[in-house]
Amino acid sequence: MTPTFLADLFKNQNYNPDNFFLIAGPCIVENEDLVMGIADKVSGICKRLEIPYVFKASYRKANRTSANSFTGLGDDIGLNLIKKVGTTFQLPTTSDVHAADECAIAADYIDILQIPAFLCRQTDLLVAAAATNKIVNVKKGQFLSGQSMQFAVEKIKKAGNEKIMLTERGTTFGYQDLVVDYRNIPWMQAQGTPVIMDVTHSLQQPNQTSGVTGGNPQLIGTIAKAAIAAGADGLFIETHPNPSKALSDGANMLQLDLLENLLEQLVRLRKAVM
Repeated sequence: MTPTFLADLFKNQNYNPDNFFLIAGPCIVENEDLVMGIADKVSGICKRLEIPYVFKASYRKANRTSANSFTGLGDDIGLNLIKKVGTTFQLPTTSDVHAADECAIAADYIDILQIPAFLCRQTDLLVAAAATNKIVNVKKGQFLSGQSMQFAVEKIKKAGNEKIMLTERGTTFGYQDLVVDYRNIPWMQAQGTPVIMDVTHSLQQPNQTSGVTGGNPQLIGTIAKAAIAAGADGLFIETHPNPSKALSDGANMLQLDLLENLLEQLVRLRKAVM
C-alpha cells in the first residue's frame, strides 16, 4: 500500500500505482542546461512508461575524496536551479543535506531531504531534517545492516515526522568495493517505510589512489533488476549525457541515452513479479 505522503508527492503525475517510483538525475548541479535537459528527457520517458518520478541533483557535494574535486556552483545557485526544474516540469525534487543548519534552508527549495549514507547516524542531522516536516530519505550506511536502520527511523519519528524512506546503497567489502545484500530490502520494509535501491552508488569502487572514486556502470541493469525482483519500492539512478565528462561520480553513472531501454525492461519485470 502506497503511503499517503508518496501519493501526495506524485499527485501532479499520471502514473501506474503498481509501478516502482524513480529518483533520477545528475550527481550534482553542473549548470542550468544540464539539469533542465536531464529533467526534460527523464520526465518524458517516465510519463510514457507511467513511472512516478522525482528529480535529484546535489546542490553541494560535501563528501569528496580529494580537495581538488568539484563541490558545486554555490548553494544558492544549486538550490535555485533544482527548484526551477521542479517548477518547470511540475516534478518533486530531492537533494542531500550534510549538516543540521542546512535542513531548514534546503527545505524551502526541495520536497525530499536526503541524508547521506555516511551521516545516517547523526542524530542532530536526522532531527533537523525531521523538523522541516518534509519527506526524509535516509541512505543506509555502508557499514550498517538493514535492521540497524530502525534507530534512524526511531529518531525521525520521535522528532515528530512519519514521512520516512530508506535507501539501500551497498555494503563495504574490503577497502575498495561494495556488495549488495538484497535481504536489506525486506528488512528495512519491515520498519514500515518505502525502500529504494540506489543502483549507481552501489556500484562505486571507493578509496582509489587516484583520489577519484571508480565504479562498475556496466552492472547497473543487473543491480536494478535484482532490486525490482526483491521488491524494492523505488530506484535511485544517477544519469548524465556523457558520464566521462561529468564533474562528479562519472565512473558509476548511467549514460542518459541508455535509461529508456533499462526502464522499459524494469517495468516489464515489475509486472511479472507483482
